[in-house]
Amino acid sequence: MQPPSAPIKTKDEDLMVTAPDEPSAKQWAQLEHMARAAAQRAYAPYSRFVVGAAVLADNGNIYPGCNVENASYGLTTCAERNALTSARSQHGITNILAVCIYTPTSHPTAPCGACRQVLNEFGPNMRVRAICDGPERLDAILSELLPEAFVPHHLASSVPRS
Repeated sequence: MQPPSAPIKTKDEDLMVTAPDEPSAKQWAQLEHMARAAAQRAYAPYSRFVVGAAVLADNGNIYPGCNVENASYGLTTCAERNALTSARSQHGITNILAVCIYTPTSHPTAPCGACRQVLNEFGPNMRVRAICDGPERLDAILSELLPEAFVPHHLASSVPRS
């Protein structure tokens, strides 16, 4: 399989190209279901922009998360980061294979830049799917959404200060 060069928006499952590490149709269905369910638990009294997410770990488990806003807007945490934090804090997960993001909108919403960077730490080649209430969805590989990401080896190459 050749990875797509840009996110794919499709209305038809038959148009999807899959790779050996691509989640199965059943796993995608579970991710989508859990992301939609998580959105129902979102706390978004300020923006009213509800988001649910679910991540698939390399152990086969799926961990959901929702956005949680705060009156101090900068302290708001996104659904994707909450799902990842749950996977890491509860089960020590270090490798994420896929993330599904659901927004109750007419068009899919890709992860924000901060979420892309945090997700990259746990799977730069993870599959990303954004779904919505409309017929479109967005499918991509994270490294396509975050080219030239800041990665751990950048820290190792820094010069120590005296």
